[in-house]
Amino acid sequence: MQKLDFQQTAEFLRNCEDAYILIHQSPDGDCIGSGYSLQAVLRQLGKRAKVLCPDEIPAKFSFLLPDTPEEDFTPQTIITVDVADQKLLGCYAEQYGGKVDLCIDHHISNQFYAARTLLCADASAACEVLYKLYRHMGVQFDEPIAKCLYTGIATDTGCFRFSNATAETHRTAAEIMEAFPDIPYSLINRWMFDVKTPERMKAECAMIQAMEYHFDGKCTMVCVTQELVARTGMNPDDTDGMANLALQPEGVEVGITVREREAGVYKVSMRAANDVNVSAICQTLGGGGHVKAAGCLLEGTLAQVRTLLLDAVRKGLENA
Repeated sequence: MQKLDFQQTAEFLRNCEDAYILIHQSPDGDCIGSGYSLQAVLRQLGKRAKVLCPDEIPAKFSFLLPDTPEEDFTPQTIITVDVADQKLLGCYAEQYGGKVDLCIDHHISNQFYAARTLLCADASAACEVLYKLYRHMGVQFDEPIAKCLYTGIATDTGCFRFSNATAETHRTAAEIMEAFPDIPYSLINRWMFDVKTPERMKAECAMIQAMEYHFDGKCTMVCVTQELVARTGMNPDDTDGMANLALQPEGVEVGITVREREAGVYKVSMRAANDVNVSAICQTLGGGGHVKAAGCLLEGTLAQVRTLLLDAVRKGLENA
């Protein structure tokens, strides 16, 4: 495994050919923006590039997708963006695991599974890393690339509310906005953070009513079961941002959202308000992420998953 700097990564991208760009399962704005901005940049360089996602891209991100159809070709280069662990490649993990030529990421829990890695763990989003990389490459930014990068940064910082939004993050967003003043940034933020389907709002009401409180109110847990999804009519993919719901009650240090992907398989999202390192907690359960936003995938019954999580969080609270 080779750790690359920006110049080395730029050189690799200039010389690569026929690239598949892989993004993680349960795609969010950052991995989608990262993937499709990199596709656009590689196409600018005259290369064939295709984005692969193990799950369907949620409809609200359709404005980031290119108008041109995806090309069919045999890849010579495999690149991942915003993917800390190849397990997050879902159905592509077996096919491309161990074959990734380059990983571009910002997660402190990155497993260094790729032959080459550009990791900026202090960046708010993979899109922030890519913005710096593109500047090193002398990329000719256009509106689609700018939309992708802004959306990725905005979504991974909770519309610049989270502690990962640094001065550099704000400068990056400002530079994008100054260069492309006609992009409807306020509308993007509204669609990303405010607009919800009636089914999503009904589901959130049910989640709030069923929210569990543990450790004297320092930890909350919300379970999104398949039964809840069916009862509320919520689109199973319409869960972006739900992880923050568990952190809203006053006094909560760790908020846990457990989503049943299929029978016996649960996607866990964990958020921290202050000093608890949820990335370290999730790493003990086979996952990872950021200090204040992390996740893992657990198998078993809901009761077993709940017990595992609460035991891990209890230890995390004691060590904070």
